[in-house]
Amino acid sequence: RELAKALRTGRTMRRPHRQSYKRRARNIPDKVMISERPAEAADRAVPGHWEGDLIIGKDHKSAIATLVERSTRYVMLAHLPDGYNATSTRDALVQTVQTLPPHLRRSLTWDQGSEMSRHKEFSIATDTPVFFCDPGSPWQRGSNENTNGLLRQYFPKGTDLSRHSREHLHAVAAELNSRPRKTLGWQT
Repeated sequence: RELAKALRTGRTMRRPHRQSYKRRARNIPDKVMISERPAEAADRAVPGHWEGDLIIGKDHKSAIATLVERSTRYVMLAHLPDGYNATSTRDALVQTVQTLPPHLRRSLTWDQGSEMSRHKEFSIATDTPVFFCDPGSPWQRGSNENTNGLLRQYFPKGTDLSRHSREHLHAVAAELNSRPRKTLGWQT
């Protein structure tokens, strides 16, 4: 037990919380599935393909949107101080993605959360198509899931995420982006 507490996650094995047969697809209008995503996104050779998700805070009242670029593992965090409904998530993602040059906005892959039900408006505003993973398949956004695990060191479960400022989120993202990664040959 002492050794397990010394691990980064504090646990030796992952314990599933839900049964896969209870998962169902969300009713998101006009969603385009990950199977229709361009092949260049799958092999990570071309930068500009992003994976996204939310980190949910205490009592499901606050959240932070995370975006991870697939080939470079570059992290961007979007501030959601007023909740994570579809409108506020869309607005925060549009504001974050529009800081990128157009050649780095090729696609965004998201899970089937209802916070992305306004994905068409996001795509029109940023000229970035959105693709959705299959239900209960987090490995289809592996870089983002790994990054969210790293971010939990900065934002532990059960904390109020709305108290973090946009500047603090940028500082955390900069720290993660300057971290050497084994998958990148120990480059940042």
